[in-house]
Amino acid sequence: MSDNDTEHLHSHVFLGEGHETSERKTWAVIWLCGTMMIVEIVGGLLFGSIAIVADGLHMSTHAGALLLAALAYTYARKHADNPNFTFGTGKLGDLAGFTSAIILAMIALLIGYGSVVRLFAPVPIHFMQAIPIAVVGLLVNVASAWLLSSGDHHHGHSHGHSLDGHHADESRQIKAGKQILRLEVFEDGVPPRFRIYIESGLELSAKTVSIRTNRPDGTTQLFTMVGHGDFLESVDEIPEPHQFTAQLNVAEQSYSVEFEEHEHALASVRSDNNMRAAIVHVIADAAVSVLVIIGLSLAWAFGWLWMDPLAGIVGSLVIANWAYGLIRDTGTILLDMNPDMSMTGNLRQVIETDGDKLADLHLWRLGPGHLGAVVSVVTNDAERDQQFYRKRLSRFRSLSHLTIEVLKSA
Repeated sequence: MSDNDTEHLHSHVFLGEGHETSERKTWAVIWLCGTMMIVEIVGGLLFGSIAIVADGLHMSTHAGALLLAALAYTYARKHADNPNFTFGTGKLGDLAGFTSAIILAMIALLIGYGSVVRLFAPVPIHFMQAIPIAVVGLLVNVASAWLLSSGDHHHGHSHGHSLDGHHADESRQIKAGKQILRLEVFEDGVPPRFRIYIESGLELSAKTVSIRTNRPDGTTQLFTMVGHGDFLESVDEIPEPHQFTAQLNVAEQSYSVEFEEHEHALASVRSDNNMRAAIVHVIADAAVSVLVIIGLSLAWAFGWLWMDPLAGIVGSLVIANWAYGLIRDTGTILLDMNPDMSMTGNLRQVIETDGDKLADLHLWRLGPGHLGAVVSVVTNDAERDQQFYRKRLSRFRSLSHLTIEVLKSA
């Protein structure tokens, strides 16, 4: 039995969290780099500086790589519901990242080749032009890196999304007399704590609210609360795992809420390789700018002309290393290699509870934070169907597309 029945049809949109925000940031950096490129090329031609023109042309390759990332974001968003993409457009970012890494590797080769040539055949350097250009290039790259990375506060151990848009465990709505409360485990970049929001009703006093957790092993813990404006938060952190019954005490009333632990994929499964490639480009360029500034400064101060090409060689090796990492990580995704062996083991352990047998398992990445899985189970229990196993596997939050086949043993 599979999940192809009409009642189980679901969206095949597997874009990463904050996709549109990343798209906007990438286009903003392209405008910044494009403006800098035009200013340098036009200014270099007007003032007769070939060094400035050369740096402007170099900036064009930089802008071109970022354009690739931006177009991938835009295309993936516009075609997210296109049925021609069997498993959505989530992998377009990985394809763009892979292509961008190839470009980065070529740039590393060109820089390395040019530096080696300069090492054996030095040429006169116009220090008064070259150093300021390198400094301006560094500032542009720092600004680009800041724009691309700003606002990225996604915590790796989140449990989904609450009504406010921040990361939290599933919200539990509680009707406490005339008040409606929302209890959740909040852990957006901070250690996990309980938070209570008032959906409707009167204000709550932290002095009249407490939470006691009861875990399956019999341990209990009391959490006192403190006010933070429009919500209450527990003073103490919540230890792992997050599987317990939370007894919410409001004044003289108690309310029980169940929380269960969810499995989380590796950080590599959640990473946005398209944004990673864009950031690597600007950081690589910034690193080269720093090395060039150091090399030019030493060559100017001490006459060590070999320092400039040596800085280029070091920079090319650094860029090549980053390019290799991107090619390796995006290539494994494009080839549908298993993205999380630990999750594979956990899936097997959950399935094979109570004597069932996992006959086949395929796990692959669909997009940032989204995994697809095909599971074939052999069981001797006639009442266990695919819905039974779907519920059992619901703890794996990253499984966005799950196909289950149930085979009855003879």
